Amino acid sequence: MAGPSRTSGQTGNKPESTGGSTSGATSELKNKAQETAHKAQDVVSNVAQKAQDTASQATQKAQEMASNLGQKAQDMASTASQKADDALSSVGDTITSLAGTLRQNAPHEGAMGTAASAVADRLQAGGHYLQEHGMQDMTDDLQALVRRFPVQSVLVGLGVGFLLGQACSRR
Repeated sequence: MAGPSRTSGQTGNKPESTGGSTSGATSELKNKAQETAHKAQDVVSNVAQKAQDTASQATQKAQEMASNLGQKAQDMASTASQKADDALSSVGDTITSLAGTLRQNAPHEGAMGTAASAVADRLQAGGHYLQEHGMQDMTDDLQALVRRFPVQSVLVGLGVGFLLGQACSRR
């Protein structure tokens, strides 16, 4: 019996020492695995935060660029509108001046004098209208005229289109 008890005693001691070192090694591996997992989570969290920050910055820059582009488009449209209004005013001034010249140089009596006076009056009224009103006013007036006389407006449009077609086909 001494043999079996000795073997069991030795066997009992070895598993305890092996078991103790195995459980210690297992604990140590578990701790390292958890530590590595925490580090990986921290890295992933940092990367995700940096990606989110970068996306936020990119979005903000895109919004700023879009806002700047919109502002530039508005500025250009405003400038173009102002130039068109200035050109219309200049044309109006020229037409008004032409009306004055017509009054001075045309006969003052007879049928020719009456016709020249009527034409000069219309030229002067048109010149003043162009000087005082911008493109938006003219567009509004044209829309009102088309709404008031739709059939006549379509006929005028067809006539102008026909004349332009004839003029372009002759060249």
